[in-house]
Parts: sequence; structure tokens; C-alpha cells
Amino acid sequence: MGKATSKAVSKTKRKLIPKDSSNYVGLLVIGDPHIEGRQPGFRKDDFPTVVLEKVRWCLKYAKENSLLPVFLGDMFDKPRDNPTWVIGQLIEMLSEVSAIGIYGNHDCAETTLNENDSLSILIKSGTLRMVDQDDPWIGKMNGRNVYVGGSSYRQPIPDKFELKSAKQTNFFDGKPYCVWITHHDISIAGYDNGRFRPFEIEGVDLLINGHIHRRLKDVVKGQTTWKTPGNISRRSRSDANKKHIPQALRIDVFGDLEKISDVVIPHQPFHEVFHEEIVELAAETSSSEFVSGLAELIARRTESGAGLHQFLNENIEQFEPEVACEILALAEEVTQTAATNEETANA
Repeated sequence: MGKATSKAVSKTKRKLIPKDSSNYVGLLVIGDPHIEGRQPGFRKDDFPTVVLEKVRWCLKYAKENSLLPVFLGDMFDKPRDNPTWVIGQLIEMLSEVSAIGIYGNHDCAETTLNENDSLSILIKSGTLRMVDQDDPWIGKMNGRNVYVGGSSYRQPIPDKFELKSAKQTNFFDGKPYCVWITHHDISIAGYDNGRFRPFEIEGVDLLINGHIHRRLKDVVKGQTTWKTPGNISRRSRSDANKKHIPQALRIDVFGDLEKISDVVIPHQPFHEVFHEEIVELAAETSSSEFVSGLAELIARRTESGAGLHQFLNENIEQFEPEVACEILALAEEVTQTAATNEETANA
């Protein structure tokens, strides 16, 4: 893709310091919606509509309770070519609030966000403001000075943070409450893919990380508490998701104190959201994973190709490495082509 069409999203974007910032009493942190126009995994509901309604519910709750909406990244599951109606609905609902956030790995097709990614449309429309180390959100909540900074995907997390002197002038009259939002692989008990461990960040009271889709225990390092709230929906049919409760994180600020609580988002029971795994046919016919996977593949022709990918993952080891690579590449090509045809038909 040419340089002219892969320009990074400009930092001179419209800044949304809301006129009613003094009326906020706290934050509502919304984890990894992964919005898309297709049906993921083995879900049997209308996921695109369901996940948009979850975001709408969160924004309405935030507005009714005077909370600033904060997104932890991965607004979209696919960085580009998302359906126009999906982006249109997001712009409509975000235009009613002043939301901030960061971008995740699923939001950008390259190493950083650029103007070809769907999230850039929300930013350029003025309905979502990105925060970072140089441009945090600044405001007051119940008389307490608050700022929210962030580190998007691949951006470094600082070991110290302080406002530039120009932003401190005539604004802060006491110790602020400092929140940092991230989208990183962090080594916390229960997550095995972490690249580094939590550490104290001087000047930051609370770090909230997206990217990891399930709730993990808090980690306290000096003055900094690291929280992993999980995402607001359940995308995969996994044992971990059976226990996961779709919820947002609410932070109320009271003078020198703060209260952190969970806000459960309306959702259906797990068994009503996902197709049951087909094991009965395999048990009657054979104990092999091949038969089990084949039964699933035949019965669940999912739009995203989840049945095909599960079947291959369970049986690919029986082939030589070169053959296995070719099979996986072909499967990816087939599912991507099917998705493109589906989107073209619905355009």
C-alpha cells in the first residue's frame, strides 16, 4: 500500500475536552468490544447487533450516571472494511457522549493506527478521542483533580508520569487521581502470554489493561494497582468464557477517595449464546478427535469458519509440516474469500 494511503492518524485531531467535564463523578471503563459485521466462533445469536447494543447500553449508563466513557482498545475485531452500517451506528451513539480511549492490536492493520483503519473514522468524526502520555484527559470529578493517560498497542508504558508545567498552571490544587489505560500482554496470574510484569508507575494510582478478555486478579506495585477487567462480550466458546460475566468497570471519585465496582451488562446465559459442542456423534461412532471435529464441522458451518479451524487444529499434527502449512493457508484463504463475498452481497 502506498505511503499516501497509509498515513498515521494525526495528533492534531479535534480534542474533546467536554464542556460538562466538571459534572463527571467518575469513569466507566469499557473493555474490548471487538465489533464486527460477521458472526464469530460458535455464537448462535446476531452478534453484530448484540455487541453494538452492549456498547449502546454502556454509553447510556455512563451518561445517566455522569461517568466518562473510557474504551480499552479493540473497538473493532477487524481493522478495516467494517460494514458501513456498523460504523454509522457507532458514530450516532458516540456523538451523544464525550468518549476517550486507546487503540488495540485488532484496530490497526499495521504497527500503528492509520487513516485506512476503521477506528480512524471515529477519531476524525470527533466522536472518540485518543489519549496518550502527551495528551491525557484532564478534568475534575466531585472536586478531585483527575487525569487519564494511556498507552495504545505497542506504545511504551512509562515508569513515571507527571503533567507538563503548562498544563499544571492554575489547574491542580492538590494530588490528582491518576489513571492509565493500556492494551498490552502483561504477565499476571492466569494469563500465560505476558511479555513483562507489572511495576510501579510513579504518579499513577491505577492502571487498567484491555487485550486480555477475562477478569484477572489485581496486582499492587507500590502506589500503582494494575487491574484486568476483561471484555464486555464473550466471543469464543471456551471454558474460561463460561465463567466470564460481561461487565464494565465503574470508578467513582469522592474527594480524596475512590470506589471501584463492577457494572454487569445485560446478557444471555452462556448456553443460549453458543452452540453446544457436538460430542455425542463422536462417542457413538469413534473416540477419535477426527470424528468429533468432523461432526462439529458438518453441523456448525459458522460464518467465520470457526468449525473448520477447530477441526484442522485438532487433526493437523498428523501431517508433515509442509503439508500442514499448505492446509492452514488454504483454509485461511477459503474463509477470507467467503467473508469478502458475504460482505459484498450485503453492501
